[in-house]
Amino acid sequence: MNIHEYQAKALLKTYGVAVPRGGVAHTADEAETVARELGGPVWVVKSQIHAGGRGAGRFKDNPEGKGGVRVVKSVEDVAANAAQMLGHVLVTKQTGPAGKEVKRVYIEEGADIKRELYLGLLIDRATGRVTIIASTEGGMEIEEVAHNTPEKIIKVAIDPITGVQGYHTRKIAFGLKLEGKQIGAAAKFITAAYKAFVELDCSIVEINPLIVTGAGDVIALDAKMAFDDNALFRHKEVAALRDESEEDPAETEAARHDLNYVKLDGNIGCMVNGAGLAMATMDIIKLYGGEPANFLDVGGGATKERVTAAFKLILSDPNVEGILVNIFGGIMRCDVIAEGVVAAAREVSLHVPLVVRLEGTNVALGKKILAESGLPILSADNLADAAQKITRAVVKEAA
Repeated sequence: MNIHEYQAKALLKTYGVAVPRGGVAHTADEAETVARELGGPVWVVKSQIHAGGRGAGRFKDNPEGKGGVRVVKSVEDVAANAAQMLGHVLVTKQTGPAGKEVKRVYIEEGADIKRELYLGLLIDRATGRVTIIASTEGGMEIEEVAHNTPEKIIKVAIDPITGVQGYHTRKIAFGLKLEGKQIGAAAKFITAAYKAFVELDCSIVEINPLIVTGAGDVIALDAKMAFDDNALFRHKEVAALRDESEEDPAETEAARHDLNYVKLDGNIGCMVNGAGLAMATMDIIKLYGGEPANFLDVGGGATKERVTAAFKLILSDPNVEGILVNIFGGIMRCDVIAEGVVAAAREVSLHVPLVVRLEGTNVALGKKILAESGLPILSADNLADAAQKITRAVVKEAA
């Protein structure tokens, strides 16, 4: 789960991470009020969407104009710029051409920026540890820095037994070429950020840029936080920050039914039980010349109702021209899957080719249910057969 910048900064601040003063606004008048409360002489007006690259982004109705992050020098300009952002669609490298509508802006006090750095915390799957990544190249995408100048990337893996220690923070501070009081400020910042990461079950905390001010303070000028969905039951206060308007409606609907769904750009819908089998199914579809329209894992203990919801979810995508159901019945029973597929196909008036491959528990009963349904369902003997049949069926329909 992702949250907005202003929410991330509010959370981090409770852990002692230094952030500029600011306030959120949903109208131009609210933006002006926040600016007056903060005081000048400089303010920053920031569009709040779940995407990076806001500063370099462009609004759809003003592609040649200013981006989604603007520095202004009067409260009147704060209001004017907020009005130009609110209710308008901002397109960045991360939103894709569709962009995202700006429904709130964050008004922040200006900062005396001496240097821009990068700091991030994530789980390194290779070591199984929280790893701190830092770089002197703040303001740039860390992937670009790693590709072009990998020597400018500092990585420090933290042992969960010890947590962050002084030698960790000193290594990062020295690698960032900090000096004097900046070293102590960085140590406090890093320690607080690590505590927030661990205690809130984050999947990523990214500060880009992390700035050093003229006074030697170390401050988060931007903040991105994402959380492990599986741990949200422990953090009701974090779950309450979810902004469903920023999420794909289909993925939101999937979450309501405990389905793991990710929309893709292809035209063959997939319904599979198990993440590994789902990945293999998408791979073999591509092997035979098709393009998967989604990743959808119905899980190991899905009910008929959940399978029906999954089927309807796939068909809600207008790009879907065929569906492949691939189920290996271990915990999941093939007859339950078959009942769900038949019920959903009847409810939505199936209009695209459907190939079903069943194997495992109650497979004979499952195939019998499909065969006696009266629906135009193609049965497959194995995964390769299923992939070939659905790709051929989609091509035939297109012709």
